[in-house]
Amino acid sequence: MKLQSGYLADFLSLLFPQLCPACGTELVANEKIICTDCHYNLPLTNFHFQADNIVAQQFWGKVNLEGAYALYYFTKGGKVQNLMHHFKYNGMQQIGNLLGNVAGNQLIKNEKFAGVNYIIPVPLHKSRLKERGYNQSACFARGLAEKLNGVVEENNLVRTRATETQTHRSRFARFENMQEVFVVVNPDKLKNQHVLLVDDIVTTGSTLEACAIPLLKIPGLKLSIATIAYAE
Repeated sequence: MKLQSGYLADFLSLLFPQLCPACGTELVANEKIICTDCHYNLPLTNFHFQADNIVAQQFWGKVNLEGAYALYYFTKGGKVQNLMHHFKYNGMQQIGNLLGNVAGNQLIKNEKFAGVNYIIPVPLHKSRLKERGYNQSACFARGLAEKLNGVVEENNLVRTRATETQTHRSRFARFENMQEVFVVVNPDKLKNQHVLLVDDIVTTGSTLEACAIPLLKIPGLKLSIATIAYAE
């Protein structure tokens, strides 16, 4: 039976080859989701080794963080952009879980991320969630949780209104667009906890900053940030 299943899988792969969402090459045996070349050669930031990395610098003087991190560098037209497009718009939720595992394996080596209790994805507004069908940041959070032993908390931080796209806005305009958008529903649950706030891509950090402000009003809460990619 297993032999027959193997033949069937090989036959189906001939008819419907699986392609790497980052580079578009056909996946071969034992490759899952991303090809081996991309898995080892996508542009890692190694920010887990740099306390003063450029993501952390985005928040200096704005919000107090234990640590800040992004897994990859994002460049326009690059492989990471291809990967993120398939992840966000083509329904490939499994990419988020995989990259969460990869990021988690890095973050467990950094003491600043030790002892994370809750992992909170940046929430989508309910209208956007209905349109897309899933929150890509939540997929990433679940992959991280498998490695960091944190609990994913999806419904405590909520987005109270939909916002216009941040693309092409200045940093100040992005910050203004995000004012008072996020609310914590049950702050008592997060008292004296180490929370990891996660998103897919960080650019100016305005969305993450807007999420961090209500979270950091909770007594004793320590906050860290992790994203899949950093875009300049």
